[in-house]
Amino acid sequence: MNRRSRLPDLQAIEARLAARLSSGLTERAQQLPHDIGERLRVAREQALARAAHARRVAPQSRAASEVAVVGVTSGGMALMGSAAPWWQRAASVLPLLLLVFGLLLIQRQGELEQVRAAAEVDALLLSDDLPPAAYVDPGFAEFLREPAP
Repeated sequence: MNRRSRLPDLQAIEARLAARLSSGLTERAQQLPHDIGERLRVAREQALARAAHARRVAPQSRAASEVAVVGVTSGGMALMGSAAPWWQRAASVLPLLLLVFGLLLIQRQGELEQVRAAAEVDALLLSDDLPPAAYVDPGFAEFLREPAP
């Protein structure tokens, strides 16, 4: 059941509730003192005048707001009740694809930088006068810690 088919049901329920409230208030208004009844009559007239003014203003503002109605349905984006064309739905996925591509590119760049840094260290070790085994020798580490003569 969609929203449009529920709308008349809701309006019917509201109308029944309003009729019940009105009849209940009318019955109890007969039992009120005269001064309270007069104050309620004046308040009712003012409320009716405000409601009439709101009804005159409402069609103008409602027409302006209906132009910008955009909703989301189970089929995707909808503008004024019609489903969006396939190319608009496909274009809405484009930012997500660009984001994923950018994240993969950043990850790949980080991996390349790590490989380059490791290759640079390896090149320095292999081109040094000392053999690489000297760097793992505990005696060589002690030799490096001693002050020069």
